[in-house]
Amino acid sequence: MITPTIGRVVLVYRHAGFVVTGQPEPALITHVWHDRMVNVGGFDSNGQPFSATSIQLLQDDDTPINYGYYCEWIPYQKGQAAKYEELEKKIKEG
Repeated sequence: MITPTIGRVVLVYRHAGFVVTGQPEPALITHVWHDRMVNVGGFDSNGQPFSATSIQLLQDDDTPINYGYYCEWIPYQKGQAAKYEELEKKIKEG
């Protein structure tokens, strides 16, 4: 699990009914409620700003919701977290 902090980049998925609309959109975390809920400010596919409050941040194997917005970490951050966990494991093993 990656601990969310203000300023980190996430990908936001917006739903219209039960269908995700288009591609994910980039956003910055602007407030952290807890490890699985954040506020974000981002840009849609036309470059227009948007904001969303109290949206689900997917962690590990969380299942996406079927309505509203949710977000997830960008692939780079997932990769960095995996590298850090592997290094931490090696240090503990000696």
